[in-house]
Amino acid sequence: MNIFAEFHGRIAKILAKIAASGRLPEDLDLGRFVVEPPRDVSHGDLASNAAMVLAKEAKPSFASPRALAVEIAAALAEDEDVETAEVAGPGFINIRLRPSVFARVLRAALAQGRDFGRPAPGRIVPRKIDVEFVSANPTGPMHVGHGRGAVFGDALANLLAFAGHEVTREYYINDAGAQVDVLARSAYLRYLEALGEPIGEIPEGLYPGAYLQGVGVGLVDTHGEKFAGRPEAEWLAPVRAFAIDAMMAMIRADLAALRITHDVFFSEQFLTRGGEGDLVAAAIAELERRGLVHRGRLPPPKGQPIEDWEDREQLLFRSTDFGDDVDRPLMKSDGSYTYFAADIAYHKTKIDRGYGVLIDVWGADHGGYVKRMRAAVEALSDARTELDVKLCQLVKLMRGGEPVKMSKRAGEFVTLRDVVDEVGVDAVRFIMLFRKNDATLEFDLGKVIEQSKDNPVFYVQYAYARTQSVLRQAALAFPDMDLSADAFARADLGLLEDEGEAELIKIVAQFPRVVEAAAEAHEPHRIAFYLHDLASSFHAHWNRGKDRPQLRFVNEERASFTIARLALVTALATVLGAGLAILGVEAPDEMR
Repeated sequence: MNIFAEFHGRIAKILAKIAASGRLPEDLDLGRFVVEPPRDVSHGDLASNAAMVLAKEAKPSFASPRALAVEIAAALAEDEDVETAEVAGPGFINIRLRPSVFARVLRAALAQGRDFGRPAPGRIVPRKIDVEFVSANPTGPMHVGHGRGAVFGDALANLLAFAGHEVTREYYINDAGAQVDVLARSAYLRYLEALGEPIGEIPEGLYPGAYLQGVGVGLVDTHGEKFAGRPEAEWLAPVRAFAIDAMMAMIRADLAALRITHDVFFSEQFLTRGGEGDLVAAAIAELERRGLVHRGRLPPPKGQPIEDWEDREQLLFRSTDFGDDVDRPLMKSDGSYTYFAADIAYHKTKIDRGYGVLIDVWGADHGGYVKRMRAAVEALSDARTELDVKLCQLVKLMRGGEPVKMSKRAGEFVTLRDVVDEVGVDAVRFIMLFRKNDATLEFDLGKVIEQSKDNPVFYVQYAYARTQSVLRQAALAFPDMDLSADAFARADLGLLEDEGEAELIKIVAQFPRVVEAAAEAHEPHRIAFYLHDLASSFHAHWNRGKDRPQLRFVNEERASFTIARLALVTALATVLGAGLAILGVEAPDEMR
């Protein structure tokens, strides 16, 4: 039950009636206005800017937005669910609802359980959505920065699926570039080490991490001394394939530790070496067919020394036709494809697979790549496929206010697995989502395991655990009482008159709106923020009961109050549990 969507529909009907009278255009875009919680809770339960956003269309029938707002408010005042509807300022409408509306919200939460918050059928248009995230080079274990993108992408996929979309989780394996040749040479060195040969210091330019020692041992177990002393041309390809498989197994294990699985692992090699021919050439040919490829020269990139720039005629994609800053090269001087050409072909496969929305989760250092990729998707799909690139900023790993030093095993960075093993998967996931993805995140290993209100993951999980504690306490206090969901649904919810109880019910009522808005904006952090607000209000009301026993959830002398309050507690548990599930965080029955 989404009361905000319901009242958006009721206001739209009022506007349609006014339009039918000839005082507003009949082709009004009624999706432009919003119904949302008022910024000041003293103003009521709902607020709408309908009159403000339709001010231009309202003239000359309405001299001002306020005049239109007065008519809308007058019609709303006749609604049986509305206690008051008032106009504020230049034309904002504030609505106060009758308590019976919020009683219906609680009953809906009790009836729907963990499905409470899902958009009602017809509320949204389901889309086929591909979320590509992580896509770390298969050259080593995942680091903490990868972890942020991994958690963000997984939670976003959960959110979109909860909202009713068909979602695919995809990982793009960058296994065709120069970095995997470096991996193969690094693994070969560890292979020689496993055979007993001294290798000395790892040469500069190779991967020094100790994680490759296991790959060297695995190569010996599989191939024996077959490659020892042989020229690179004989061992590079098989060692590369073996090392990529080993690294991807490591990455899959790291992801599993975060409760993340992907539906599709797409190999970059498939674009040119798969059974469907050269898909990069096919993508370029498609752009040529559309007149979007030409030969030309480009100026050197800003900030790059002129002597490092090769001025030559190149094959270019007309990305400037789609808002990019310059046209983009498709071929290197040696005749091989650019990374961008391969990315065009890869995204074309997504379009060909029928996705209407593509979401790419990238590191912040790829921000300059966004315009060209959006241009390519728009060109290849005739603007029918949307591409949303979500950039994840850096994670600053701290301990007691000091930066954490790099991992010896990784050689260059702190591994994600080290962090998960130290603080737990729930702490990693929740904290990674407790900032907007494009804001730098400071992750303090000490603070995220504190059992205090300053630790948001503990604060929210503790709220859920408290709901379960209340239910256990009630079962002990009333061993013969019916404490089923059906009993709660029949409770006299009109007894929930305290201001703290009313506040909690109103926050519960916001959950469907938060889900819908977060899914539309592709912003799972909104769920984390909402859960923290709900937990904060719940803990505050709990603390009021310490000083005022009549407010406690379990009252052994007043069974009817207890049943009503248990209905509220069950609704709180429902929303906290559903929200945590979207984030991929456990809802514990008790805290240990």
